[in-house]
Amino acid sequence: MNLIQFFDHNGARAVGAVDNGVTRVVNGATSVYELAMAALSRQGGLGALVADQGLGATLDREAILAEGRMLAPIDHPDPAHLYLTGTGLTHLGSAATRDAMHTANSGAAETGLTDTMKMFRMGLEGGKPADGLKGVQPEWFYKGNGYSVVNPGHPIPSPGFALDAGEEPEIAGVYLIDQNGQPRRLGFALANEFSDHVTERINYLYLAHSKLRACAFGPELRIGDLPAHIEGKSRIWRDGKVLWEKPFLSGEDNMSHTIANLEYHHFKYDLFRRPGDVHVHMFGTATLSFADGIKTQPNDIFEIEEAQFGAPLRNPVRTETEHPVIVGNLY
Repeated sequence: MNLIQFFDHNGARAVGAVDNGVTRVVNGATSVYELAMAALSRQGGLGALVADQGLGATLDREAILAEGRMLAPIDHPDPAHLYLTGTGLTHLGSAATRDAMHTANSGAAETGLTDTMKMFRMGLEGGKPADGLKGVQPEWFYKGNGYSVVNPGHPIPSPGFALDAGEEPEIAGVYLIDQNGQPRRLGFALANEFSDHVTERINYLYLAHSKLRACAFGPELRIGDLPAHIEGKSRIWRDGKVLWEKPFLSGEDNMSHTIANLEYHHFKYDLFRRPGDVHVHMFGTATLSFADGIKTQPNDIFEIEEAQFGAPLRNPVRTETEHPVIVGNLY
C-alpha cells in the first residue's frame, strides 16, 4: 500500500491510499503526519491504522497530478521540523562521475586516488557490516528543511546564482521521531535530489553549497520494506520530447552500504532524534544526466519513475531571479 496527500476539489487537505492501482480516500484523514503520530500510540503501525479508519470514495490519481493538487506524501505542520538530508557514494558505480569531476583539482595523478574514490572504497569494504547495523560512515550532507520541498508536478526553483540545475534520481527513507526520541520508519519514496553539479565540480569542498537547493519527493509513500532491487528510469523532457533517458538502480543489491548503516550514521546524532520531527533521508544515486553532458534549461521536465513506487515523480525546472541580500545592523 502507498499513501498520497492532496487537495480535494474544495481545497481541503486529504489522504489517499493506493493499492493495486486503485486510489481511495482514507476516511477522516487530512495528513500523513497526523496518521503517523496517531499510529505511535497504538499497535500495528501506520498501515493497520489506515485499514482501521477505512477507505472511502475512489480517486483519480492522474487527475490530481494533472491539476496540480498533489502534495508531497508527508509534511510537517512546522516546516522547520522536517529535515532533508542525504548520503552520497553509496551505490555501485556511483564513484565514476564524481571521481571524474574532482580529479582535475585534487592532484590525484600524483597521489593515486581522489578523496571521492577513497570514500567509495571505504563503503565497498565496510558499508555492509556483518552485524547488519554499524559499518563505515558514508558521505553525508544537509539539504534543507520543509521549506525546500516542492510538491510533485510543481516547478523546482534553481537560484539565480546557480551554475547548474541537475536532477538526481534517488530513493528517500521517510521517518518520524517518536516520543522516546527513536526514529520510526514510515516507508520510502522516489526523490529528485536536485543539485548544482558545476558548483560541486569546482572543488569537492563546495559539495555543501551545491546541495542547498530545493527538491521533490513522492508522489507516493511506499509503506513497507525497501525492495532489494530497484530499477527505474530517469528522463528529461524538452519541448514535448525526451531529451535524455537512462535507467537508475537502487536497493541494497545495487548499493555499497546497507540501509541500516546509512540510517545509523544519520540518527546517531542527538540533533536528529527530537520527538515529533520528520526526516526525509536520500540514499544516493549512480545516474546523472550531467555525466552525459546534459545542461538543463528552464521548463525542462524531470521525470523519475519506478513501478514499485507508484506514479512517476515529475517536476519542471524554473530559474529564479537573484535578489540582493543586504545585511543590516541591529545594535
